[in-house]
Amino acid sequence: MNSFDCVVVGGGMVGAASALSLAELGLKVAVIEKTRPLAFEPEQPFDLRVSAISLSSEHLLQQLSVWRQIKAWRSCPYKRLGVWEEEIAYAQFNASDIEQDHLGHIIENRLIQLALWEQLTAQSINEQGACQSNVTLFCPDSLASFEERDDYIELSLSERVDGSQQKIKTKVLIAADGANSQVRKLAGIGITGWDYQQSAMLINVETQLPQQDITWQQFFKTGPVAMLPLPNRRDCHSSFASLVWYHQKDQIKRLSSLSNEALTKEITTHFPQKLGKVKVIDKGAFPLTRRHANHYQKGRVLLLGDAAHTINPMAGQGVNLGFKDVKALQTVIATAIGNGQCWHSPDILAGYEKARRNDNLLMMSTMDALYAGFSHPSPLIKTIRNADLFLANRVAILKNKALAYACGVSL
Repeated sequence: MNSFDCVVVGGGMVGAASALSLAELGLKVAVIEKTRPLAFEPEQPFDLRVSAISLSSEHLLQQLSVWRQIKAWRSCPYKRLGVWEEEIAYAQFNASDIEQDHLGHIIENRLIQLALWEQLTAQSINEQGACQSNVTLFCPDSLASFEERDDYIELSLSERVDGSQQKIKTKVLIAADGANSQVRKLAGIGITGWDYQQSAMLINVETQLPQQDITWQQFFKTGPVAMLPLPNRRDCHSSFASLVWYHQKDQIKRLSSLSNEALTKEITTHFPQKLGKVKVIDKGAFPLTRRHANHYQKGRVLLLGDAAHTINPMAGQGVNLGFKDVKALQTVIATAIGNGQCWHSPDILAGYEKARRNDNLLMMSTMDALYAGFSHPSPLIKTIRNADLFLANRVAILKNKALAYACGVSL
């Protein structure tokens, strides 16, 4: 039976990053994932799922030696962030205010995952079984079950065509298998949360205006609309953007059923005029939910990323929180190794939850407060929130501290 220091279930952005970060420490790591990401071709259309990668996430991706590859493919830096409800209360955040040359990058999720996978593959065991490094990929494969022993966890992988079932064991099991985490369920870790009674529609558009260096969000009583700039494609001269439209579920369902031409007319009617003319090229929708695991750790089982927490995507903090989880876990284990401690002891691993739970909860609660505040129909509440935006735009020290926190940097 193959033995590992850490087994990561889920090879998405957070799972692949956690595997690489732990392999950096000299640990023997395995990744279980059902599907490999598709190879990149410059002429490929943009994926709908994109992330606003913060400065702190960028630093982690640099550390893992994948940032250069991501930049070589496709990414769009942005220097400004605009937020408003009424034009008089427009607030703008600038990278220069926190002494940075950009606030983040808009990147397709698949390309982040692909760059991490290429790095994992380079460090994995080759087809002849010669060990090139300390990463093993079980793909395509999935977890069927696991049992906790005194000092290790035994995992059973999915049944093969011939009816056999491979078993492996690990000192630590890491769940990075998403919001509906199988590992979390098998470990008996509960969640709290709710549905927001809204959905978000993702719309990729071709824009009349040239590529912009700003991402913005305007709030309406039905929910915000947002624009994220996408990079220019090498195979054409057009500019592109990702639009996010929050609305009641039935309305998003109606919009999703429209043709691209009819949806373009709806965007022209409901989105700010600063977009210029647009042409819809792709669309999709998903419901808004909040989920928070009751624990991030149970013995030698740890939850990272969406397996531990899903957040209102209004401020684009989802994957950035996941990458903070990755960095925190690496730090906890590295510190224990450096101090000569048993790094896989449950008492040591508890330091990961201590490092991350309150910070994640603070960000989740902040997003919920913003969501509730901007959706409240009271004219008085509307006046107060616009006054708050008006003041926030003029009190530099508060605005800059909030911006630095969101970007994951210190002033």
